[in-house]
Amino acid sequence: MLEFRHLRTLIALRDTGSLVEAAERVHLTQSALSHQLKDLEERIGSPLFHRKTRPVQFTRAGQRVLTLAEQVLPQIRLAERDLSRLAGSEQGRLHMAIECHSCFQWLMPTIDQFRDHWPEVEVDIPSGQSFDPLPLLSSEQLDLVITADPQPLTGIHYAPLFRYEGLLAVARQHKLAGRDWVEPPDLRDETLITYPVEQSRLDVFSHFLIPAGIAPREIRTAELTIMMMQLVASERGVSALPNWALTEYLERGYVRALSLGEHGLWRTLYAAVREEQLTQPWMEDFLRTARETSFSVLSGIRPTGDSGFH
Repeated sequence: MLEFRHLRTLIALRDTGSLVEAAERVHLTQSALSHQLKDLEERIGSPLFHRKTRPVQFTRAGQRVLTLAEQVLPQIRLAERDLSRLAGSEQGRLHMAIECHSCFQWLMPTIDQFRDHWPEVEVDIPSGQSFDPLPLLSSEQLDLVITADPQPLTGIHYAPLFRYEGLLAVARQHKLAGRDWVEPPDLRDETLITYPVEQSRLDVFSHFLIPAGIAPREIRTAELTIMMMQLVASERGVSALPNWALTEYLERGYVRALSLGEHGLWRTLYAAVREEQLTQPWMEDFLRTARETSFSVLSGIRPTGDSGFH
């Protein structure tokens, strides 16, 4: 009666909260996903969730199937890992670089889980790498790079992890705090607080201010997100960060968050790897673990709905 695809679909629906985003995550059209859910409901003789609710609210029957999915799917993943290791495919090296200061929130639990299941794979984040790490993939100095800015490099595949929105954090009493979004000219007289990295690597510059020919009045840097938020909350500047990095500060009411532009600035985060490593079982498992962990620990992200590009 129940199939693995049904369990994966229910988990996707729970994690995303909507039929549209769940369909993207499991690589189905919305109509195909709706048909699959209707078929499952007919099989079990009960609705799985309440229609026209956002986020999705599951019925008792839906909750029971979700419980089953939470029990069964991790066991399948564990068996797949064990079978790959028994086949002798466990040896490998995973040296990575991260072009994202706030990525450690989801990356570290990903690495911890991966190490538990693939102890023979050497995992490291080498220090002293340049802040243009993508070319180091081709020379095999690195094996994976987390980036939102793919470069057309021969033999490099960009596996999409998730989509995120860049938001502008302002003090609750800031003159812009009552707005839903800002336009580039709104930042002309502001102090913009950023991480201490090149402007070309920050979405607020490369995809918002620079295309509009706008520069903030002043730029101030801080190493840690919490330091940036303290400065913002005390009205010493504004800061643009990924939506997931602002979640806890928004929930506590420290700051307000505004979209960058009326339709928001949405970007895709990728894992760049060499094409020949894509079929390695441990690499496939790392990418899958990264996606699953991201959706379990981050708020506001979306599925990508594609399989990557070269």
